[in-house]
Amino acid sequence: MQQNNGLDKNQLISFALFSMILIGAMFYFQNKQGKDQQLKDAQNKTAVTQKAPVNNAKPAIVTNLNDSVKTASIQQIELKNKELTLAISTLGGQISTVQLNEYKAYNKKTDVNDKPLLIFDKNNSSYGFQFKDKTGKVFNTKDLVFSPVQNGNAVTMQTTVNGATIQFIYTLLNKYIVDFNVKTQGLNQLVSDQKADFIWNYNVRGMEKGRSQEQTHTEFNYTFDDYKSFDYDGRTTMEEPKENLNWLAVKQQFFSAVIEPQKGFKNSKGSQDMIEEGEFLKKFNFNGQVDLVNNELNEDFKWYFMPLDLPLLKSYDKNFDELLPLGWSFIGTLNRWFFIPMYNLITSWGLAAGWVIFLMTIIVKIILSPVMFKQHKLSAMMKVIRPEIDAVNEKNKGADAMKKQQETMAVYRKAGVNQMAGCLPGLIQVPIFYALFRFFPNMIDLRGKSFWFAKDLTAYDDVIKLPFHIPFLQDHLSIFAIACTVVILIYTIMTAGNMQQPTQEGMPNMKVLMYIFPVTFLFFLNTSASGLSWYYFVSNAINILIILVIKYWILDEKKIHAQIQQNKTKGPKPEGKFQKRMREMMEKAQEQQKVQNTGKKK
Repeated sequence: MQQNNGLDKNQLISFALFSMILIGAMFYFQNKQGKDQQLKDAQNKTAVTQKAPVNNAKPAIVTNLNDSVKTASIQQIELKNKELTLAISTLGGQISTVQLNEYKAYNKKTDVNDKPLLIFDKNNSSYGFQFKDKTGKVFNTKDLVFSPVQNGNAVTMQTTVNGATIQFIYTLLNKYIVDFNVKTQGLNQLVSDQKADFIWNYNVRGMEKGRSQEQTHTEFNYTFDDYKSFDYDGRTTMEEPKENLNWLAVKQQFFSAVIEPQKGFKNSKGSQDMIEEGEFLKKFNFNGQVDLVNNELNEDFKWYFMPLDLPLLKSYDKNFDELLPLGWSFIGTLNRWFFIPMYNLITSWGLAAGWVIFLMTIIVKIILSPVMFKQHKLSAMMKVIRPEIDAVNEKNKGADAMKKQQETMAVYRKAGVNQMAGCLPGLIQVPIFYALFRFFPNMIDLRGKSFWFAKDLTAYDDVIKLPFHIPFLQDHLSIFAIACTVVILIYTIMTAGNMQQPTQEGMPNMKVLMYIFPVTFLFFLNTSASGLSWYYFVSNAINILIILVIKYWILDEKKIHAQIQQNKTKGPKPEGKFQKRMREMMEKAQEQQKVQNTGKKK
C-alpha cells in the first residue's frame, strides 16, 4: 500500500535535501476496466410526470439501450438546499452535478476564488451497480435510462431490465448529506451471483490555486473495523480484499466526496492516476462489492459532499475528522489541541488572518523562550571556549580522531558546557515545524483569506511571475518565501560563527552546509502555503531580535568566561547518562582500533 506523506513532488525533493543536510550536520555524512460488452436488454424512455406518486411511474421495456439514449431526451432533476445544489440524471439514475453553494473555486483568470465550486459536473463522475445475469453477460445501471418522479427534495429513479425493477431513491438532507436508497424487485429471476459491484469512475477537478499542493492532498481515504480504523492511499492503487469498508472518500485539499454503504464494501480495490495538466488533477477508479440478499439488492447508502471543516466533520461521529490531514500521532494532537484552538481564539478578536498568524508566532516564541535562552547561552559559552578547543585541535593535529574527540569533550566537561543541550531546541521545533506544515495548507478557515500581496494564505503568492519555468521553483517567485529565505540566511550568519570547523581531513565544512540550507528553504517554500512562509519569516525575525537582545543586554561574555574558569576549579561536572555512554562508546571504538592496528602490524 502506498500512502501520501503530504508532500508534492517538488516539496518532497526539497524536503529530502533539507533532511540530508540536517543528518549530515549531526553525523557529518545519510504506488478500461474493460467495458466492451453491450447491453441488449433495457427499456425505452417514457413520458415523465413530475411530482406523481412513486407507484404511478410507468417505465417501458427497451430492447436496445444505445437506440434509447439516442432517441430519448435525457433529463436532469434538480434538488437544492442551503448547502448543496444537485442534478440527478435520468441516464444511469446517478448524481451528475454537485455544487457547494457556500464556497467558490479558484479562477485562474481573476486569480481569486469566484467560480462555482462543482465537485461533480460535465460527466467527470460516473457510478453504478454492475450485475452478471444467468447467461454470464454483464450490465451496469449507469448505462440504463431511468424514469424520475420528484417530490420536493426527493426523487425516485426507476427502470426495468427484463422484468426486474430497479429503483434509486435520492433524498437531499441538511449538512451536505444525500440519502441514496437502492431497491430491486424481480432481480433474482435475472441474476445468479450473490453480489453486485459498485463501480465509481471519477476525474477530480482542481479547486485551488496551488495545483501541485492540491494534487498531493487528493487521495483515497476510507474507514473499516466499524469506523474505528482509518487508512489512505495517495499514490497509485488501493487494495483491501479482507476489510469491510464503512465509507470510501475521494478527498481533495478542502473538499471531499464520500460514499457510505450501510453494510459496507467488500473486496475493495481502486486505482488513481495523475493528470499532469488541465482542468482535472487525478483520475480515480473504485470497485467495491455489495452483498445481495436472496439475489435482490436492497441497500441504504449515503453520499456526503462536504468541506473539510473540523467541527463539521466531528459532528457526524463517523471518524470523518480523519479526512483532515493534520498529521499523525503527536503532530495531529498538537494541531487539534493547540494550534487550531489558538487560531480560533485569536480570530474571534476580529483580526485579519495574517495578523492572527503573527500573534500565533509570538505566542509560540514566548512558550519556547526558556529553551531558546538556554540554547543561546550555550552558544555564547562555546564561543568563549573556542580558543581552548582550537588549541586542542592544534595540539592533536594528525593524531587519532578518537583521541582528538575525547580531549575536546574533556574540555567541554571541564568548562561545564553540555553540547547536547543545544540539540533540545532543535528537537522541540521539529514537531512544531511539521505540525504547521500540515496546519496552513489544510485549515479551511484560511482558504481565500488575503494578507498584503498574498491573495490566499493557503496557497503561494506569485506577484513575481517568470516568463520561463525553473525546476522546483516553477514559473513564479514567492515574495514571502524570498523574505523568509533572507531572514534565515541572516540568522545563519549570526549563529554560524560558533560552528566548530572540521578537525579531520575529508569532513564537511559545517558553515558551508549551513549557508546552503536557506537556499533549499526557498525551493521548499516557493510552492507552499504563503501562511507558512509568513509564519517562518516572523519566527526567524524574532530569533534575530532574541540573539541581539541576549548578546547586548542579557549575556555578558566576560561573566561567562569567569564562570567557566570557576567551573574548571571545581573539577569536571558530573557526566550525564548520555555523555557517559558517548564517552564509553568512543573509548571502546578506540580500543578496537588499536587492536586492529596491532593486528595489521603483525
